Amino acid sequence: MKKKGIWGKSGTLNNIIPGLLICFVVTMLGVYLADLIGVLLVKVNLLPAGSASPVSGIFVAILIGIIIRNSIGLHDIFLKGVKFSLKYALRAGIILLGLRLSLAEALKLGAWGLPLIVACISCGLFVTLFFTNKMNQSKRLGTLIAGGTGICGVTAIMAISPVIKAKDNEISYAVANITIFGLIGMLFYPYLANAFFSEEPIKAGLFLGTAIHDTAQVTGAALIYSQMYDLEKVVDVATVTKLTRNLFIIAVIPFVSYLFYKGTRSKESENVIPKWYKLVPLFVIGFLFLSLIRTVGDMTLTNTGAAYGFLNSSTWEGFYSFWSSFGSTYMLGLAMAGVGLSTDFKIFKGLGMKPFYIGLIAAVSVGLVSLTLVSLFGHLIVI
Repeated sequence: MKKKGIWGKSGTLNNIIPGLLICFVVTMLGVYLADLIGVLLVKVNLLPAGSASPVSGIFVAILIGIIIRNSIGLHDIFLKGVKFSLKYALRAGIILLGLRLSLAEALKLGAWGLPLIVACISCGLFVTLFFTNKMNQSKRLGTLIAGGTGICGVTAIMAISPVIKAKDNEISYAVANITIFGLIGMLFYPYLANAFFSEEPIKAGLFLGTAIHDTAQVTGAALIYSQMYDLEKVVDVATVTKLTRNLFIIAVIPFVSYLFYKGTRSKESENVIPKWYKLVPLFVIGFLFLSLIRTVGDMTLTNTGAAYGFLNSSTWEGFYSFWSSFGSTYMLGLAMAGVGLSTDFKIFKGLGMKPFYIGLIAAVSVGLVSLTLVSLFGHLIVI
């Protein structure tokens, strides 16, 4: 019997290589086309010489992936590799981003940003569940969309689905719903953030981290903002905000499951909610671990002149800069290409458009609440 592992049913790399290759090609093509657009705009004098491209490579890569998936389609041979990129490359990229941020700064941001994060999560949950009830839609589907909108996108949907015994088409619809509105937010919100919070990277990062659904989409939006406006701190703030928000999966999944079963007269309500420790995303732990490594390294460098007692300033900076850049450029690039290649609009057929409208209302509501609260209280957070 063939052993099943992270590489696929056959336990070999052969199942994922085609998908990884297409994700890599789409990523590199996106970067190339974005740079080409910048060069062309300089040549026609729409931008001054030496200007960076106003179009993000991540933006172009996602669009290429969407076009491929919804025009010529994606052969089954690529699916495992694309899923691998979405799952493992994404998590590896986020974990490596931990080297970009001191844990002391992360804890400080998480503490000050907690009320804002709670407000946005609550908005996503209750707005979705309210309109699900008003429109007489599937409570299972509404619960999935609520979790995905309020907490951490696809991760929350996949964690909630077994608890409420969601059907496959409901899971797929919820994932597509979250992906589409998250993609729209990822591509539009960086410009909105700049319009309201120009030269204020903390506020911009808080907004992106609380207003967009999925971790991949938050990271993508922050990277777009960083590339467009040359403010790398936005990536750090948005990532920490989103990861702090992700931790609420521990409390919110039992809560929304309770709300679902409370309003459902069924023997299914006898299901046991999973243990809390099974609901903590491992990549959050990895991110915090590498942040701790960065924190200790910076502290020992400041106190003794050498990180960990043997790495000088330039070597230490080169180490964490290389690996964090590798994570943000290649690992997350593969994941973003996978996001585009996985977005199939056909999934909306069968369940109607009302859940789509519910997801739209919830997404807009969370965005407005986040924009308002960050505008009012974002200045209280200082890093």
